[in-house]
Amino acid sequence: METPKFKLVDIFYGIIIPLILVLLIYVLGVYVNPSGLNHVLGVSGTGGTIAIIFTQGFASMIVLGVPLVLGLLWNKWAGGAAGFITGGMYYVASAGLYTGYYASYSPSYNYYGDISLLFYLVNAVIIGYMAGALNNGSTKFKRMLCAGLTASVIVAVIQTYLNYTVSLKPSRDMAVANWATDPAFAILINFVPNIALGVIVPIIGKVMTWYGLQPTRH
Repeated sequence: METPKFKLVDIFYGIIIPLILVLLIYVLGVYVNPSGLNHVLGVSGTGGTIAIIFTQGFASMIVLGVPLVLGLLWNKWAGGAAGFITGGMYYVASAGLYTGYYASYSPSYNYYGDISLLFYLVNAVIIGYMAGALNNGSTKFKRMLCAGLTASVIVAVIQTYLNYTVSLKPSRDMAVANWATDPAFAILINFVPNIALGVIVPIIGKVMTWYGLQPTRH
């Protein structure tokens, strides 16, 4: 088989796109993240809400989006396996981050034992497996959309319930306060990212099928 010749488009895919991704993550982490060094949107109010959506919401969408797209395009097993990897990485990173936040508090909190945080791993597995099982290899957009939305909303409900009932006290108090004082904001941060994910990923998946960018089926 002849080796493909080098083309200018290879520079675009091999260098430009990765550098754009690096720049995007840098900007989100330093200038948008409320705990970033030079956060420009603030840490509270409307600006803080937008910042949280674009950082924490974006991160959770990536964690759930990878297994979701693999479940839709490949099968439930691939979606579940990808979810175990992405969800596991998110759980370990987030648990370490929040444990560090509360290390100086008395009492301190060990977020590695937070069941609601551990369920990010479980939900990443569930969303990939469920979407794959519901779609069952179909490339029809309507079915992909229904499968993606169903899986996304279900895991959002599970995560919201756990955050409200069994998360560690600082997180639980925040969740309870959000629902008690500003239900619209609580709905925004708990459900809107997943609903958007359930719509965006099937669109991406459908476009990928147009260009043959899906795993080989045996």
